[in-house]
Amino acid sequence: MGNLGIIFWRELMSYFATPLAYIFIVIFLITNGIFTFELGGFYLRGQADLLPFFSFHPWLYLFMVPAIAMTLWADERKTGTIELLLTLPVKLRDAVLGKFLAAWALTGLALALTFPIWITVNYLGDPDNGVIFAAYLGSWFMAGSYLAIGSCMSASTKNSVIAFILTVSICFLFVLMGSPILLNAFPDFVPQFLVDAISAMGFLTHFDSIAKGVLDIRDILFFAVFIGAWLLASAIVIEMKKAN
Repeated sequence: MGNLGIIFWRELMSYFATPLAYIFIVIFLITNGIFTFELGGFYLRGQADLLPFFSFHPWLYLFMVPAIAMTLWADERKTGTIELLLTLPVKLRDAVLGKFLAAWALTGLALALTFPIWITVNYLGDPDNGVIFAAYLGSWFMAGSYLAIGSCMSASTKNSVIAFILTVSICFLFVLMGSPILLNAFPDFVPQFLVDAISAMGFLTHFDSIAKGVLDIRDILFFAVFIGAWLLASAIVIEMKKAN
């Protein structure tokens, strides 16, 4: 295993060495169920799709994912173990990617454990499973975007609570950018190209498209570039603050 694989495995196992991973998964599954069946009216709609399930993911991730991301680097800086990590023969790139991929794998596991609802909708009707698979993929990429922001915010402070608040605030801003509530609120004199540019930066714009089964390469590239940019920012912040 290379350094990246070692860091990834160490970080992933550290989640399960404490109750953190189990609590995260349980709460994620319970809240998903409440949103889907109670608020989304899964049975009352009478349609064989998972739209009520996926429509709440951007808002569910808004609080669940930052709870995982806030400890990525803040605790390392607070305890001083970041200095030890960076003095080892490990590239900063491997450390940033390894920590991120471990947290992303945990969110992917929590998302995968929602498979009973996929089985349920196939039992009750004849859904388009290709659309459902695309929605799962889009949801996972969106979770990765939240995590990348959280990684950068966690690297910028020693206080994990502050990292959590900053991550929630910035993620909410990007969710709001793609929301019709914000886009319809712009006055008529605002140029349309500006409104389109703001919409293009929103999570909902790209996730809603994927959730409908439209796997546009532009949507996948948006999330991939977005994740890469925030991870690069994380590395820059860590490099700037490693002496502090």
